[in-house]
Amino acid sequence: MDKKYFFFDIDGTLTDDATHQIVPSAKQTLHQLQANGHFVSIATGRAHYKAISFTKQIDIHNVVCNGGGCLVMHDKIIDFQPLPRIPAIQILEQADRNHIGWLIATEDNDSVWMKDYRFLETAGLRKELTTYHYDPTFDYHTLPRIVKMYLAYTKSMENQLSWINQLGRLRMSKDYVVYQYDAKKDGIIRMMQFLNAPLEDVVVFGDDVNDLVMFDKKWTSIAMGNAKEELKQKANYITARNVDDGIAKACQHFGWI
Repeated sequence: MDKKYFFFDIDGTLTDDATHQIVPSAKQTLHQLQANGHFVSIATGRAHYKAISFTKQIDIHNVVCNGGGCLVMHDKIIDFQPLPRIPAIQILEQADRNHIGWLIATEDNDSVWMKDYRFLETAGLRKELTTYHYDPTFDYHTLPRIVKMYLAYTKSMENQLSWINQLGRLRMSKDYVVYQYDAKKDGIIRMMQFLNAPLEDVVVFGDDVNDLVMFDKKWTSIAMGNAKEELKQKANYITARNVDDGIAKACQHFGWI
C-alpha cells in the first residue's frame, strides 16, 4: 500500500457539532491509518495552544494549525509564521486614524494587548477565553512579530474602509474581525516539504467553506456528506456525513484501512 499523507479539519469533520467531541469511528480510523504506515495530521485554523489541547486528547502528534502558520511534527513546533509585519502595522495605523479599536496577540496564547479601551467599548468582551493587558504606552511599531489582531468595525463599515483588505480576515461577530495567518494549503505544502514527500500523495478532509483553500487539484480532496455545497463541488470524492462514519467509510472505499 502506497503511503498517504492525511490532513483533517476538526469542527464538522472529525467532531460532532452537537457534542463537539470526536466521532468515535473517526478517532479509530485515524489510529488505524497510522498503524498502516500513513502520515496523519490535523489541519485547522485554531491557534497552536488550542489545537494541541484537542490533539492530545486523540493521541495525534502532527498538526498544521494557526491557519497554516504553525507546523507541529511529533509534538514539536518546526515552523511558525506570524502575520506579515509591515502590512499588519499599516492596518493598525489606519485603524488608529479611523478611531477603530484593536487588540494584538504577540504570542501563542490567549493574551492580547491594548493601549486604550476602544475595542471593548465597541465590541465588548470576546466570548472566547481572553486575557486582556492594558498599557497606554504600548507601541505596536516596536513589536518583532504580530501573531493575530482583532479590529472592532462592523460589517456595515467595511465598504468605507478600503485599507482593511491588505490582509485576510475573518468576521468573528457583528462587531469585530480577526486578522490571522490564513493559508492552510500553504501550511500543508510546507509540511510536505519538511517530509520530503510528493504532493500527489496528500489527502485532505473538510466540511466548510474555510476548507476550500485546502481543496487543490494537486492532491485528493474529500468532502464530508454534511459539507457545504461549495466544498462538495470542488471535491474529488464525497463521503457520508461525519456522524455517519464518513471518515471511516471514505478510507475503506479507497483501501487505506
